Amino acid sequence: MKAELFQQLAASLKEGGAILRGKKKPARKTTLQWPDAKTVREKLGLSQVQFAALIGISPRTLQNWEQGHRRPEGTARALLRVAESHPQAVLEALHR
Repeated sequence: MKAELFQQLAASLKEGGAILRGKKKPARKTTLQWPDAKTVREKLGLSQVQFAALIGISPRTLQNWEQGHRRPEGTARALLRVAESHPQAVLEALHR
């Protein structure tokens, strides 16, 4: 690694440490929003069992999402976001 790149990396690590200790404010803050599985399911007019079968998960997983014990990740989160915006498109695509 070149000395200049190493110095940049070291400075970045120091800055990160200062942010974590509360001595410096971050330049930006990102907040992740998880789609509300229950709201999406209700928009589609499906029971928990029907909705779980439609998106290929167990009803227990869906219950955990709806009760806030767990959060959907990866492709499940993406699918819920699409279903939030375009519920009929998701029904048409998955209910074949």
